[in-house]
Amino acid sequence: MKTLFLLSLLTLSTSALAATPASNPHAGMNLPAMNAPAVQPLQQATVLSTLSAPPYIYIEAMQDKKTLWLAANSIAVKKGDAIQFAPDMVMENFYSKTLKRTFPSVVFVSRVVVGGAKK
Repeated sequence: MKTLFLLSLLTLSTSALAATPASNPHAGMNLPAMNAPAVQPLQQATVLSTLSAPPYIYIEAMQDKKTLWLAANSIAVKKGDAIQFAPDMVMENFYSKTLKRTFPSVVFVSRVVVGGAKK
């Protein structure tokens, strides 16, 4: 009788495991909701000057009457250009080995677009 009970239990367990789809190993798991990172809108500024440090460029820009430094992958920009940029991270007291210079604050950006309304 005990053997029959164990065989029945084993059969039910095997059936339950077989019912779980192999294509989704997480089926039935209670996972926390994942929020996608918010997409930052592009900000605008006007180029005041640039410093080349291949493969990067440092852009001194005016935004809302404030001067800021941006660091991005090299792009052709010049004084007076209106730019749009996607900020990623701000670093305080950033030292550039290439330029042998410390910037009080640098905004690292993932994208710079030349053009747009001048501010």
